[in-house]
Amino acid sequence: MSNPKTNNTALGDLRVLDLAGPMGLYCTKQLADLGADVIKIEPPGGDPTRKIGPFYHNEIDPEKSLYWFHFNTNKKSVTLDIETDEGKEILKKLVKTADIVVETFPPGYLKKIGLGYAALKSINPKLIMTSITPFGQTGPYKDFKGSDLIGLATGGFLFICGWEDESPSRAGGSQAYNIASIHASTATLIALYHRDITGKGQHIDVSMQQCVAHSLQWVTQMYDLQKRIMVRSGRLGVPLQECKDGWANFIALFDWDLLVDWLKSGGGAADLDDDKFKDMDYQIRPEVRQHITEVTDAFTKSQSKQWVCEEGQNRGIIAIPFNNAKDVVENPQLVSRNFFAEVKHPELGKTFKYPGAPYRLAETPWKIRRRAPLIGEHNNEIYKKELGLTAGQVASLKKRKVI
Repeated sequence: MSNPKTNNTALGDLRVLDLAGPMGLYCTKQLADLGADVIKIEPPGGDPTRKIGPFYHNEIDPEKSLYWFHFNTNKKSVTLDIETDEGKEILKKLVKTADIVVETFPPGYLKKIGLGYAALKSINPKLIMTSITPFGQTGPYKDFKGSDLIGLATGGFLFICGWEDESPSRAGGSQAYNIASIHASTATLIALYHRDITGKGQHIDVSMQQCVAHSLQWVTQMYDLQKRIMVRSGRLGVPLQECKDGWANFIALFDWDLLVDWLKSGGGAADLDDDKFKDMDYQIRPEVRQHITEVTDAFTKSQSKQWVCEEGQNRGIIAIPFNNAKDVVENPQLVSRNFFAEVKHPELGKTFKYPGAPYRLAETPWKIRRRAPLIGEHNNEIYKKELGLTAGQVASLKKRKVI
């Protein structure tokens, strides 16, 4: 492992070369936030993901993309054209001291330009390369292009989202990309464990489609065991309760009597105390779910979602609010656990509130140490101080758009 300074972090002794696009940015963010020295290698002029909005104050600027801010915390940035001969040689020098390379290029691209895993492994036998692509490195779809939407669709996730009588609804955010990145980071850490034991690196092949399909839980098993294709069920799939200030959800499949008692206390149980409603197979019938929803809505429409959830929890019923962004930022549970991190952006003269650690490590904490890098912000540090290039050499490389 290349970096002896751990700074009390879990991965502080690792260096990662980040050649990833949107499909892998969350993978390298996770490694960076755990302390790894992640160098984002951008093409001269900046990475294309800097063009993804929204933007700070709606000013379209590669240095003001909130998307870029979020996915690149704790990373360093160098600019480098890896398709040029000089760019390839510089990357190979960086590989000598790297532990991990994460990339999302089409299968065969890096090999074609002389930077495939075999070539890089000959330079650094302990190197781990994590390749994240829409469909993997092999198979009839390997050369197909793919986006987040395509990942959700071909993995089967999209088919179960939305209303039964409408076309599938896309989940918000970049869920397929994030799912692929989470699996990729897990696989990378497993490969690191293997390397610690054997001293050998390896190539990791991550298929976004497979990652999404893996996340479907029991949907595929329902078809395998019962030949039943799960369909979109909209509000009837997870019955929502309409409140005066939004939506809530309470789940009482196994606590039906508790729910009925609660509804009766407000004079709104209707016929739900009939024992037939305790039968789950009966409950999931669309017309029955519709009836249950109408009864519960009549009970909750005059209440706040916070009251519904707190009262439900007090009665032993699983009850949750459907939080919007404001609710999340002000959520007392998240605030009490110091979930949000304050991150300074000196060049903007602002401090922003970022989503924080998804978990807590008592001895090696997750932490946002610095904001996402500016374009080529660390060129001098890496090229001059580390690789020993002179100011003249760096200026020449920049003039010829190698960096």
